[in-house]
Amino acid sequence: MPPHTRAFADLTVPPEVSVWLGEPSRPATFEHRADRVHYAASTMKLPLLVAAYRLHERGVLDLDTEVPVHNEHRSAYDGSVFALDQSDDQDDETWDRVGGTATLRKLARHATVKSGNLATDLLLEHVGTAEVAAVLRDAGCSPATRVARGIGDAAARGAGLENLVTAADLSRVIGAVEPEVERVLAGQEHRDQVPAGLPEGTYVANKTGWVDGVAHDVALVRPEGHPAYVLTVCTTADAAEETLYALNATVSAAVWERWTA
Repeated sequence: MPPHTRAFADLTVPPEVSVWLGEPSRPATFEHRADRVHYAASTMKLPLLVAAYRLHERGVLDLDTEVPVHNEHRSAYDGSVFALDQSDDQDDETWDRVGGTATLRKLARHATVKSGNLATDLLLEHVGTAEVAAVLRDAGCSPATRVARGIGDAAARGAGLENLVTAADLSRVIGAVEPEVERVLAGQEHRDQVPAGLPEGTYVANKTGWVDGVAHDVALVRPEGHPAYVLTVCTTADAAEETLYALNATVSAAVWERWTA
């Protein structure tokens, strides 16, 4: 059985950290400012991944199709062309394919496990923000959470088209993912937040997001001998990246201790 909410009565969370904790697709066991709105950073790639796989399942989009890899993207605001900077990305493999092709499946994986920005914008080009919005709606997310543009779309951001999330809404999305999507998330290479607070070897499928002053992680944890749980931590504060990561990892460790006691 999952721990009773009383087990978390003494859990102290810094005010800048939003937390949602509970079993997948169940009411929260613990919440702290879970409806606070944060800039999404790369957590917007989670509903994008779900949207791509849903289109594939419906036969609308073939994830094994090879598509051109390019660095010219159209703004969601005015259609103007913008380009990304490879030095801001973590996914050199996709950049090495510029001028060639890659499958949508590979782009979806690289957008997720490497948090690749170029892979994300290329995938979004084929999936579309309307389908991402449908994923959010079907998961029961609030209107506060939205994906309005790709990564690096300065014109759209300047016009107020922003990607926003809440910890509660991210938890709704990951709590409803299908096994194939969960397997992609389980290959995550960025493990400095929720996974860093867990014992080594613990199964976790997660998606991180970070920019200056922002560090988020939405994770599905499967402890041996205990029910699975979703833990989402969203932190926005004027502090170094490592400090924000440490805050979220500390929350994760405290949750693990209580959940598995």
